[in-house]
Amino acid sequence: MPAPTYPDDLVPPEDRIFVGRGDFKAIGTEFLRAFVELGGLGPDHHVLDVGCGIGRMAVPLTGYLGAAGRYEGFDIVADGIEWCNENIAARHPRFGFRLVDLFNKRYNPGGSIQPRTFVFPYADSAFDFAFATSVFTHMLPEDVEHYMDEIHRVLRPGGRTLVTFFLLNDESRGLIASGRSRLTFAHEFGVCRVQRKDVPEAVVAYPEELITRLFEQHGFESTEVHHGGWCGRETFTSQQDIVVATKRERREQSDE
Repeated sequence: MPAPTYPDDLVPPEDRIFVGRGDFKAIGTEFLRAFVELGGLGPDHHVLDVGCGIGRMAVPLTGYLGAAGRYEGFDIVADGIEWCNENIAARHPRFGFRLVDLFNKRYNPGGSIQPRTFVFPYADSAFDFAFATSVFTHMLPEDVEHYMDEIHRVLRPGGRTLVTFFLLNDESRGLIASGRSRLTFAHEFGVCRVQRKDVPEAVVAYPEELITRLFEQHGFESTEVHHGGWCGRETFTSQQDIVVATKRERREQSDE
């Protein structure tokens, strides 16, 4: 897959980038490759970006999605949505960005809508592919499960989702114990563990077996886990752990 191009006016100024560390272009390029190679994203797909930030994932998709492809993204940070609409959507009419006033103790403490009750503003089965990068790493269990339901609802049967997490398993727990990881998740918070007790949503980790089970319980199958380097692994796919799952194709049960 050829590397995407980044026109200078599609890269936000550094002082407006509020999500994540690292190079805007390099991370976008890395995830476009993951969407295609791990998630099966095609140029004609309709794509949902859950937590689109300031367009780090959207920009490389402008050069990948074809005439039949579509992109929708939403986020809770007004500055990011404003920049995306002014700079991406204005030039690429197949791309849309929406602001939603969701509560998040770290990013939008004044938000009026609780994530666990938020209905994504899209129709059932509207998308072929949905992704959430560095989103579930800032969400608590009830909210994560609700978002799984909403992603399931807006995906067509057979559609795929790619979501990043911090996953706890024997290997990552061992690396944390050995001091290899800058993230320790020292505080227990129900079924998950958090980095900061005062702001649990700042960084959240989940047991790997719990997440794979939840995807299955919420209507997904063929769940794949690609482990990240966040905990000090020497061999890894990305910095965060990547989970890819497919919406189960259900057949209607006959009454006969």
